[in-house]
Amino acid sequence: MNLNHKLKYILPVAVILVSILGALVIVRSKPDVKPNPPRITPKLIKTIEVRQKQVQMVVRSQGSVRARTESALVSQVAGLVTSVSPSFVAGGFFEEGDILVSQDPRDYAFILTQAKHQVAKAALALEIEKQQSEIAREEWLRLNTGEPPSLASRKPQLLEARAALEAARAGEQQAQLNMERTSIRAPFAGRVRTKNVDVGQYVTPGMALANVYAIDYAEVRLSLRDEELAFLDMPFDFRGKNLNRKGPRVDLQARFAGKQHQWQGYLTHIEAEVDSRSRMIHAVVRVDNPYGKSVDNQRPPLTVGLFVNAAIHGSTVENLYLLPRAALRNRDEVLVVDGDNRLHFRKVESFRVESDIAYISSGLSDGEQVCVSVIEAVVDGMPVEPILEEYKFSNIAMQEESK
Repeated sequence: MNLNHKLKYILPVAVILVSILGALVIVRSKPDVKPNPPRITPKLIKTIEVRQKQVQMVVRSQGSVRARTESALVSQVAGLVTSVSPSFVAGGFFEEGDILVSQDPRDYAFILTQAKHQVAKAALALEIEKQQSEIAREEWLRLNTGEPPSLASRKPQLLEARAALEAARAGEQQAQLNMERTSIRAPFAGRVRTKNVDVGQYVTPGMALANVYAIDYAEVRLSLRDEELAFLDMPFDFRGKNLNRKGPRVDLQARFAGKQHQWQGYLTHIEAEVDSRSRMIHAVVRVDNPYGKSVDNQRPPLTVGLFVNAAIHGSTVENLYLLPRAALRNRDEVLVVDGDNRLHFRKVESFRVESDIAYISSGLSDGEQVCVSVIEAVVDGMPVEPILEEYKFSNIAMQEESK
């Protein structure tokens, strides 16, 4: 075997051995690599600092303004309408006792004259009967002893004459009353809702001339849930109690003529029954002088039919923590940030929860920071970076402004 033939087998083996040796040298000479622990970036959240407060509860509802009294103005006698008041138009205002419609009184004037004649005749007949009764009594006493019988002294005839005079006087009073009824007067201070007659129209008894309503005060009927009554200083109505009491104050708001306006009223009573379909309870608000001018002369009248938002000022509750509704998790939990900026779950007890605010009665302490940010995945004890901010509670601000 020559040298070239030997090298043919030796060189590949030598190359493999050198490669293995080089690989071992590289492996042994590499530096030790120590992995860095993963760095967790704290989550940025918004928090508020909680403190106990004295809070006046506000119960909110909606309703429409209605008249406290609405009546159909009717004619009690028949006749031709001869004149109407300038205020006898739809929307017109009138005062109690104002003549709204006048009917032709001449027929009733004739009847009144005839009734006065009947009174005079009956009075004359009574005087004649008195004289005849006295004469009859004297004649009986001249011929007989003792008191005369009633027929002999004409007592029944005297009673009949007196009754005839009373009937004639009643007829005169009736004729006088019908005469006065030709002038149809306003039963109260109010406003005309609808007008049904005008000059030249013949009206009959019982015919509706107009629909009118009183304006001394207006009412708003509010629907409340039964649990909301617990937040109102409104005693229940029992038999024998006066319903016209002054209850909690109510602020009414409505948008009219492109602007927001506010009126004040108060609860007077709770209606007689619970609505069988909605299970709601209805309370009535009274607003005095709804058509009176405001101090700045800018507020419109509280018109019947206007839809209003109502805020009822209820009872005052001590030692409550206020949180945004979004800060409450699972109805009875909040997220609290500790001194090491770590987030923890905390069980709390809610006194009341509204659509945008939660009133917490226990489970928190003054000065603690509560998370108000919406976080999807939360691990108890996770590090966070809190940003403390001032949170404006709109409901509470409205209460403070109204005090």
